[in-house]
Amino acid sequence: MKVDRELDTLGLRCPEPIMLVRKTIREMLTGQVLHIIADDPATVRDIPGFCRHMDHQLIDSQIEQSPYHYWLKKQ
Repeated sequence: MKVDRELDTLGLRCPEPIMLVRKTIREMLTGQVLHIIADDPATVRDIPGFCRHMDHQLIDSQIEQSPYHYWLKKQ
């Protein structure tokens, strides 16, 4: 999968990871893919919720073990 930006939020706790995701995705172009790396368990709930609320596409996620990985496509 082609990734346009990567966001490392390791060590950050809620609400910082989702705030950084929001800031980063605003700077991206429609159709670009953001890869997020996180270790905050709250991101398992927060990132899919952010995608639903902001109409972005959660392409894939790996949440079986930390660090968690998410791939979002800006819509």
